[in-house]
Amino acid sequence: MVSLTTKTIAELRNGFRGGEFTAREIAEAFNAAVAGARGLNAFTVETPDDALAAADAADAARGKSELGALAGIPLGIKDLFATQGVDTTAGSNILKGFKPPYESTVSGNLRRAGVGMLGKLNMDEFAMGSSNETSAYGPVISPWKRNDGGNAALTPGGSSGGSAAAVAAGIVPGATGTDTGGSIRQPAAFTGICGIKPTYGRCSRWGIVSFASSLDQAGSMARTVRDCAILLEAMAGFDPKDSTSLDLPVPQWGANLSSDLKGKRVGIPTEYRIDGVPADIDALWDQGVEWLRDAGAEPVKISLPHTQYALPTYYIIAPAEASSNLARYDGVRYGLREDGEGGLDGMYAATRAAGFGAEVKRRIMIGTYVLSAGFYDAYFTKAQKVRTLIKRDFAAAFEACDLILTPTAPSAAFGLGEKTDPLAMYLNDVFAVPASLAGLPAMSVPGGLDGQGLPLGLHLIGRELDEQGVLNAAFAIEERAGFTARPEKWW
Repeated sequence: MVSLTTKTIAELRNGFRGGEFTAREIAEAFNAAVAGARGLNAFTVETPDDALAAADAADAARGKSELGALAGIPLGIKDLFATQGVDTTAGSNILKGFKPPYESTVSGNLRRAGVGMLGKLNMDEFAMGSSNETSAYGPVISPWKRNDGGNAALTPGGSSGGSAAAVAAGIVPGATGTDTGGSIRQPAAFTGICGIKPTYGRCSRWGIVSFASSLDQAGSMARTVRDCAILLEAMAGFDPKDSTSLDLPVPQWGANLSSDLKGKRVGIPTEYRIDGVPADIDALWDQGVEWLRDAGAEPVKISLPHTQYALPTYYIIAPAEASSNLARYDGVRYGLREDGEGGLDGMYAATRAAGFGAEVKRRIMIGTYVLSAGFYDAYFTKAQKVRTLIKRDFAAAFEACDLILTPTAPSAAFGLGEKTDPLAMYLNDVFAVPASLAGLPAMSVPGGLDGQGLPLGLHLIGRELDEQGVLNAAFAIEERAGFTARPEKWW
């Protein structure tokens, strides 16, 4: 019999409902896979009993009207989502041991759909990183290896590195991720899976540990476009507890998937042709254009002139918001507390010094600086104005096209410890950040392998609220790319 862990979410759902196997059999198979892959360091907490309890409930409800849309499906949940009674640490020492008395809206939506939780997935501390090396739990290791025979450990990308590695390794059928400046899409590209960031506001941010409030957005990560659509449907929806939540019905993205792109125009931005990008990535981009043309779309050249300012704009706005959001971690109400000399102020300083890692401290310092008197207008206000110009660029481009196609990342996965310069690390987000600043839906879909046998992703950006258009174009690429490569098990 084919292993249950090789099946997609759609196949598992159909097989469970059709009586081919039970939900408990699914949960047991994935629990065993998680336990057998600890060498990847993808999980911060494993919750096998949770997965089994949800499976037993699904088996009892099978054939009844109360069966949830995702009954029988166990998932991995990124450690940024509050999970009631289960450690939620955002990959940080300052929150170690914190067990929320509440559930995030997104994970709560999934639970109501019948999902069981296999565990909490490792991530860059407070979602700040592109390689999963800033986690207080240590780096996640990609299940992929270069084909040159070397044993160098590779990054799965970040910040949703645990989610990406777990899906790619087949130890979870799907996972939640969050994307502030590419943290779903870049790791999806690095590990050969699919990942979508919906329009800002589609998924509630309530109960998600905040990094940058005007940018953070939950999304889905899975092996196929259809699975991403299925998960996103269950995750999304209006939430009155989140002032940025969109009060709109959730479309049936999975049922409406179509690879027919006749009449669609796909924009190819000239500014995304940058120096230093490997030839493999440019070649895949060109191939992606031809795949979309074959699906009926018309490629058109477009310009996004302020793209060159997107990365510096992001690295002013995001740290500024992080500086404000992370001020709540002071050792008083929850999480770590360290005694320090000098009374209350000393306790604050000692707690934050011990609890935060180097990258988080770096971004807090940058953010505090750009928000300080004398620099607010020179940096933060100017960055917000440039952000508006970037949004206007997209609005103008979408008058000439329906979708935009770019590479997802400027390289394939790199080795752990390979990028020690923070600026070099930040450049990993160069293709992903503009869509985040504009709040647009965007998705990475695997297109092929580079010369070292590592996955490369293609990146689709859509109009606001046009997740369906993004998913359809990704579906067209998925059909034509025929990407079936999977890492060989070594862990």
